[in-house]
Amino acid sequence: MQTKTINMVTISSLFPNSNDPKHGIFVKTRLKHYLASYPGVKAVVIAPIPWFPFKHKMFGEYAKYAGVPECEVIDGITVFHPRYLVVPKIGMYLTPETMQWAIKRTLRKLIKNQSVDVIDGHYFYPDGVAICQVAEEFNIPFTCTARGTDINLVPQYPKAREMLKPVFAKAAHMMTVCAALKDEMLSLGVADERITVLRNGVDLTLFECADDTQQLKQKQAHQINGQLILSVGWLIERKGHYLIIEALKQLPDVHLVVAGDGPDWQKLQSLAKSCQVEERVTFIGAVDQKTLNQWMMAADALVLASSREGWANVLLESMASGTPVVATKVWGTPEVVQPASQGVLVERTVDDIARGIRHLLSSHIDRKAVRQYAEQFSWRDTCTGMHKIFSEIVDASHRDERKQ
Repeated sequence: MQTKTINMVTISSLFPNSNDPKHGIFVKTRLKHYLASYPGVKAVVIAPIPWFPFKHKMFGEYAKYAGVPECEVIDGITVFHPRYLVVPKIGMYLTPETMQWAIKRTLRKLIKNQSVDVIDGHYFYPDGVAICQVAEEFNIPFTCTARGTDINLVPQYPKAREMLKPVFAKAAHMMTVCAALKDEMLSLGVADERITVLRNGVDLTLFECADDTQQLKQKQAHQINGQLILSVGWLIERKGHYLIIEALKQLPDVHLVVAGDGPDWQKLQSLAKSCQVEERVTFIGAVDQKTLNQWMMAADALVLASSREGWANVLLESMASGTPVVATKVWGTPEVVQPASQGVLVERTVDDIARGIRHLLSSHIDRKAVRQYAEQFSWRDTCTGMHKIFSEIVDASHRDERKQ
């Protein structure tokens, strides 16, 4: 392990908090593995959250933000949660400004007590736009990592695309979690040498593998008879749970478990009833990763029917559990679901999703081989690439300081 000293601040609105420990867990997981690999790196996190004063569940998802502490320690990492103003539905172009005010206040306090060598930013819009403004004011080099809709959706809005141009120009370096996002950034005019693909890994100790015997035990523990498929993700249209429910009409002996929370819960339950498959659909809500691993070990297949994905961690988590996947061929997903994974790529239609599920369930899948495929996606290479980028940025910054 290298011992190079780097004082880093990770900034992202996609980061867990005590009220929502799964929010942005992929950002936390990457940082946790990086810090474990390089003890010389010291990091704190600024994870701004929307200001909202009411905790009652009638306020839906916004109620989660009420009561989040201003500062907390998560897995040994100090995390600050400054508040920024969000105006629902009409505040898209205002949010980067309110977010940068929130970040600036916290960063100014941090700098009084310690030096900051580099900012590790995540999600280009609105976070990256806000980070760019703050980094320029404090003269701190910054990176930004693209994770999905920040690049494959947001730039379709002309005003947002213009707001992203300074980020592309001023970032010390940029990263993406899949090659498809890098290709999109190239089409937006970013130079190839300024972007590095660093895909997410999977926690191979947290997600254990079940062989055929262990899978049967997990099914029995969950009182599942017959074939089981799993759909995981935020309950919104983009995740495509409704397509999988409709596909059940063509899969009479298959039971579906939906893991996740979100605004479409009632709508999806109503759909299952109208499709007359409600007895074969179980909604388990949002679950922790240990519980999710148990359901993955029980499942015969995980199905991901998203319309957009950067790098879907849930695919690797399923494979690490020994469970093959059926997934729509969008963005970074074909980079994950390759022939050696024994998974199936499908079009985003009910018929093709049903076809893919039938094909996978009728195939003899070697669960240990699926796990072995996932094992090549450890965090080691990602952490090595991160450290090379951050070290070069910090060295260049120090050289510039000495010249002044």
